[in-house]
Amino acid sequence: MQTITTKYLGPTNYRGSRIKASTTTGIHITRPFNHVHSGVMVHAVVAMELAKSLGWQGQMIAGDTRTGYVFVFSSGERFDI
Repeated sequence: MQTITTKYLGPTNYRGSRIKASTTTGIHITRPFNHVHSGVMVHAVVAMELAKSLGWQGQMIAGDTRTGYVFVFSSGERFDI
């Protein structure tokens, strides 16, 4: 399973609010906060951009954390726990 975590980065004196998406292997992107979306969708758009750039496919499942969201990409195989 592959995961991406996202977190909100507040504005500074030089940059506006941003969303940072990172893989567990340390690959990351940071994008400006998109005010068109709200809540988890702001994070999901950035996570999906990172996933597409890495060639990841599968169903994206989201959950919240203390600092943002985590997105798990399941393979096409079905399993139940």
